Amino acid sequence: MAEVKSDIEIARAARKKPIQEIGERLGIPPEHLLPYGHDKAKISAEFIAGARGNGDGKLILVTAINPTPAGEGKTTTTVGLGDGLNRIGKKTAVCIREASLGPCFGMKGGAAGGGYAQVVPMEDMNLHFTGDFHAITSAHNLLSALIDNHIYWGNAENIDTRRVAWRRVMDMNDRALRQIVVSLGGVANGFPRETGFDITVASEVMAILCLATDLHDLEKRLGDIIIGYRRDKSPVFARDIKADGAMAVLLKDALQPNLVQTLENNPAFVHGGPFANIAHGCNSVMATTTALKLADYVVTEAGFGADLGAEKFFDIKCRKAGLKPSAAVIVATIRALKMNGGVKKEELGAEDVEAVTKGCANLGRHIENVKQFGVPAIVAINHFHTDTEAEIAAVKAYVAAEGEEAVLCRHWAEGSAGIEELARKVVALAEGGTSQFAPLYREDMPLFEKIDTIVKRIYRGSEAIADKSVRAQLKQWEDQGYGNLPVCMAKTQYSFSTDPNLRGAPTGHVVPVREVRLSAGAGFIVAICGEIMTMPGLPRTPSAEKIFLNEQGYIEGLF
Repeated sequence: MAEVKSDIEIARAARKKPIQEIGERLGIPPEHLLPYGHDKAKISAEFIAGARGNGDGKLILVTAINPTPAGEGKTTTTVGLGDGLNRIGKKTAVCIREASLGPCFGMKGGAAGGGYAQVVPMEDMNLHFTGDFHAITSAHNLLSALIDNHIYWGNAENIDTRRVAWRRVMDMNDRALRQIVVSLGGVANGFPRETGFDITVASEVMAILCLATDLHDLEKRLGDIIIGYRRDKSPVFARDIKADGAMAVLLKDALQPNLVQTLENNPAFVHGGPFANIAHGCNSVMATTTALKLADYVVTEAGFGADLGAEKFFDIKCRKAGLKPSAAVIVATIRALKMNGGVKKEELGAEDVEAVTKGCANLGRHIENVKQFGVPAIVAINHFHTDTEAEIAAVKAYVAAEGEEAVLCRHWAEGSAGIEELARKVVALAEGGTSQFAPLYREDMPLFEKIDTIVKRIYRGSEAIADKSVRAQLKQWEDQGYGNLPVCMAKTQYSFSTDPNLRGAPTGHVVPVREVRLSAGAGFIVAICGEIMTMPGLPRTPSAEKIFLNEQGYIEGLF
């Protein structure tokens, strides 16, 4: 058997083209590409504005079953499908998110695809890239500093220091910073108060950057951020302390989408990066809408399983940006289905058709959920060399019984050649015109009813429950004019329930909502469910322990 190269070895051997050539494929003149080295560039705001009169291509969403330690390969399939569509003659661009440093040095590792279906430069993308996350972190913490400074110098807006809602952020997993006290040390340092840190990808500024349509919209949304409340409980906005202008200055370049390439030299937009378990889990609207104006097909992904990423893609991103997806691909692996069927990770190598069939209940639930939004779906079986013919046949039979089709994809090992069949079937779905996309709930539905609708229809729980104080807070926001906002569920990605160990397709569980946060600038309400944390911690053995520079100066262990 031939030696299997690692993802990073494959990425380093890539024959990248100058980024100007990649831009040319989409009709972007060199003068409208702002290069960061030879292989990545930002696209100018002027060019984006000029392309708005173009017609739209077809939008394909790639989503997945619930993630397991066995791996699903959603980004790998997104990249592979983009290459596959280009291979069969469809002018296609890929749109994915940027990677957070937290997971890179924590447990998950990088996020640029894998095998022969990757976006490059992989190492840059998984580290500082074009500095977008640093700009978001700086803009967020500038507002934090301005709030405490405003209070220190007399508090003209009468902010109740007990009700400051704006926390701080950093792009790293650090549980020690979840709850802290600031301004200790006496009169010169201000008024002590309790606050905390979230990870940058949970920042409302990240969500705003990813949902803004242009620089003017960005600045307006930043001004709409509610930083806290007065003693009469009236909201104080970022524009009230004159923070919105300076924040927009820090984000001016970060708002422009990043263009890179796949291993097969096809265009890829990599921009924005909210997590789907604690934020809305989609790449930027700017990148997606720009790509749709320049390509016949745009393949994008939404984070984690379809219960989180796809639901938020449909109910938040598509609703807010007016997007109409033509088809959805649901990624599954035999290994992950076995884990959902009760097999331990160390035993996944042995054939177990019964466990695969049992685990397919999770896949079936996601198929049903995607179809609830009126979007036609197809299943991609991301192939591993340990998969057996009987296991693959079991998945295909199960999916066929659900009225859909499952296609075996070998893009990890073979690149675009291994995913041609899926590409052709996706084109048939998209061109068939059967998509009748509609969000899950109406905008005028009460906020708690929206939460309960997601719990019952997507998670198949019996109900959402919340303390009286949470319900009262939602009612107050409705009275203040925020009742028409969608909800963004912060919940474990590993299960339809709030118990990360409850795999498969559970029903009848209760989903407790322990806290709600208003992201007025982003335009949604965050409902924090169960034990989910907006600042993750590092695992017992973080990936950082295995990342280093070798004697040749190359990075080892990043992916």
